[in-house]
Amino acid sequence: MRTMHERSTRSARPTRRAMLLACAASVLATACVSGCQTMNGRAMRSVDHVDIERFMGPWYVIANIPTFIERGAHNAIESYSRLPDGSIDTVFTFNDGAFDGPLKRYNPRGFVLDPVSNAIWGMRFIWPIKADYRIIHLTPDYGVTVIGRERRDYLWLMARTPQISEAAYQVALDVAAREGYDLSRVERVPQQTLAERVSRSR
Repeated sequence: MRTMHERSTRSARPTRRAMLLACAASVLATACVSGCQTMNGRAMRSVDHVDIERFMGPWYVIANIPTFIERGAHNAIESYSRLPDGSIDTVFTFNDGAFDGPLKRYNPRGFVLDPVSNAIWGMRFIWPIKADYRIIHLTPDYGVTVIGRERRDYLWLMARTPQISEAAYQVALDVAAREGYDLSRVERVPQQTLAERVSRSR
């Protein structure tokens, strides 16, 4: 039987999940803490305007330059919903390592930092740090988007469907390259079709 001291010590230890979140927030927020960097003196260009309500809902991660918590992610989905205070509840889920791998879930909160364009957000994993999040590409039908960061360290190419055409994929990559990203670092995220997901869930 554990002593009271042992139980107290055990409960006081940070969980692995909490440690991962703290590390992720620290990595993502480096630019926010030290000041945004530009590429060759040029600031990253975000889209002119985002209709926040149309942007809400699920987005499938088609490709990325992943953070360490996303490596090996399958069926990655990021979903947004507007909260009464104007902030954005964010749910990021994926299967770790395989389509049938354990389901991982993270719940950061987004904050619109530029209310004129709605294209520049701060993404908070742990209070009070808000990581840089910029919508640098968005198709007119709100079907494909690219999220970048001024440091050009991480990137997320997302769509409303698990698969997109090669033409749409290339257009999104061209935007990333124009904004200074090294495309050799971009990785495809394995995504099952909707039919495969339904079949697997039966």
